[in-house]
Amino acid sequence: MLGLFLCAVSVWSHIKTKTELKRLKGHLSDKMELEADKLSSMKGEIESLKKENENMRVKVQTGNIEDSAQALERELEIFARAEKAMVLNAPGFAQAWENAKEKSENEIREEEAGKSPVKRMFRKFFKGNGSDDQKSNSSGEERTALMTSGDED
Repeated sequence: MLGLFLCAVSVWSHIKTKTELKRLKGHLSDKMELEADKLSSMKGEIESLKKENENMRVKVQTGNIEDSAQALERELEIFARAEKAMVLNAPGFAQAWENAKEKSENEIREEEAGKSPVKRMFRKFFKGNGSDDQKSNSSGEERTALMTSGDED
């Protein structure tokens, strides 16, 4: 009887242990599913934060471009003040500077009025200084003269 009782208690403990093991396995699988969902949502959040970070970097870069306009304004103010100082302090500079400014202003007025070709556009295409432009103009005039003389013959 005692052996049968101990055998029954042993079987009962074994069954309890198996049910407890099944319950713990269920908890473990539930926990792993929740962690996997959380991990995937965190990966998605990280990707969206990376995109947002890139967008913010671009916006900051754009802000730096706007700041460069302010830097250009500042540099223009510095040049204006330096010009005033040079006009006051340098004896030969003032006349030459005023003549150059007046000539440039007249050229721009003529370009805006449509009386002369826009030199700024040609400079962008040819990237040459004034002597190169004169050389190309003289060679262009020579070509034109040759073409017109050839047409007359």
